[in-house]
Amino acid sequence: MADPITGNTIPEMMDRVASQFAERHAIEDGDVTLTYQQLDRLRVQAAASLLAMGVERGDRVAIWAPNIWEWVVCALGLQTAGAALVPLNTRMKGSEAAYVLRSAGVNVLFCIDEFLGCDYSSLLESEDLPELDTIITFRPSVPGTNDKNRMSFEHFLTLGEKLNEERIRSRQSLVSAEDMSDLLFTSGTTGKPKGVVTGHKQNLGVIADWSEVVGLQSGDRYLIVNPFFHSFGYKAGFIAALMRGCTIIPMQVFDVDAILQAIASEKVSVLPGPPTLYQSILSKPDLDRYDLSSLRVAVTGAAAIPVSMIHNMHDRLGFDTIITAYGLTEVCGFATICRSGDDPELIATTSGRAMPGVEVLCVDPDGQEVTRGEPGEVVIRGHNVMAEYFNNPVATNETIDENGWLHTGDIGVMNDAGYLRITDRIKDMIITGGFNVYPAEIENVLSAHQSIAQVAIVGVPDERMGEVAMAYIIPSVSSRPKAEDIITWCRQQMANYKVPRHVRFVDSLPLNASGKVLKFQLREMAKTEVA
Repeated sequence: MADPITGNTIPEMMDRVASQFAERHAIEDGDVTLTYQQLDRLRVQAAASLLAMGVERGDRVAIWAPNIWEWVVCALGLQTAGAALVPLNTRMKGSEAAYVLRSAGVNVLFCIDEFLGCDYSSLLESEDLPELDTIITFRPSVPGTNDKNRMSFEHFLTLGEKLNEERIRSRQSLVSAEDMSDLLFTSGTTGKPKGVVTGHKQNLGVIADWSEVVGLQSGDRYLIVNPFFHSFGYKAGFIAALMRGCTIIPMQVFDVDAILQAIASEKVSVLPGPPTLYQSILSKPDLDRYDLSSLRVAVTGAAAIPVSMIHNMHDRLGFDTIITAYGLTEVCGFATICRSGDDPELIATTSGRAMPGVEVLCVDPDGQEVTRGEPGEVVIRGHNVMAEYFNNPVATNETIDENGWLHTGDIGVMNDAGYLRITDRIKDMIITGGFNVYPAEIENVLSAHQSIAQVAIVGVPDERMGEVAMAYIIPSVSSRPKAEDIITWCRQQMANYKVPRHVRFVDSLPLNASGKVLKFQLREMAKTEVA
């Protein structure tokens, strides 16, 4: 049965909130302000244009842009047309984005013209993308030609003008609760990103639960710094905000001064983000000159947090509600969460307990629950678990067992009250400023460098980013590479957050009897060397 507020699908939810919050501001993005009614009309207009282009139910449509109002319109529009959203990380290089576009079979791409000095469409010019028919450009710097292959966003919105509303509503009515709403790509230990299939109703259900737990209120002013391409900025971000009648204030880049100015001038009440965000704000020498009295709700996670930071967030930043959480793309981004009223030590040292309707256990290698207080692999079961990895049944079966438990690869310890503390990662994943970084992916790229014979990547603590990558490299014969040259080369080959911040050249790597690199030894060496 459909929830009276959310409905069964994201476009159905939009119908309801557009009626309920009609004249309230949905988005305030610089000079552009959209009411809920105006946003709803634009998403229907975008859906009409996609229909006119021939987009079918079940197609995959990608968005490659920072947090701007057009992103929200297009995401909602493509879902209204029955397509699935494929977000692309704005830090991706051309080859990285092309891999996702090919894997998802994307035929339409919305992308920003230029962002942080990068010309996005040009990054794809040399890539083989046989299924990509059309690129639609947000905010083009110069007027260009508009044809069926390339066009501006403004021109795109005119394509569906001749479609009657009945056809658009008919297509929306075909979108079902179980249809794929989005296809977010997450990397694995093989270094190849995998597409996570989740549906409309399961996302709406878990987002509604999250919003209830954190206390999101109608009328809240929600500054979304977390990127829309990530489930934190998309699902716990603008979907949650729209569901509860909040005003979305998008921010394109992480800039502490801009964040503080926005809080003061826009009277921001909700500010989720990784611990890096709050640590950066608290370290501002002139923090006291900003009016932060409107702040009410903070939600964080993805890295270890000192108890003192929780106290400072309450005492110095004025948050009434501070909550930590844990999730991953494969469970719609939500698994465990603290509750309002939990004491600061519990908030800082755990990721909370299971979300409503979700089961979380720590198990041994045989799948049996370990004694509370003992470490085990974190497994999750419930309505939040993905349907599958897109076109990858082998990886799906390796991740979800016959009893429906999703194996995360994370090691955790659960206390008697069910609160989870993540202690390690089976898959050696590194979390840099809230972004997941997979050593195997970096190793695959570095292995192509002519001066490198062998490489191993581990995470090391970093005061600002939580963790950063460190590379241990065995140079190829007769090569004498420099650390700064390796780092510069990496910046040209991969997203900046993946680039190793430390490089060490070694004669050998510690190996076990089967020849596998003993990364726990490297991690211990790295901590000492970096310190």
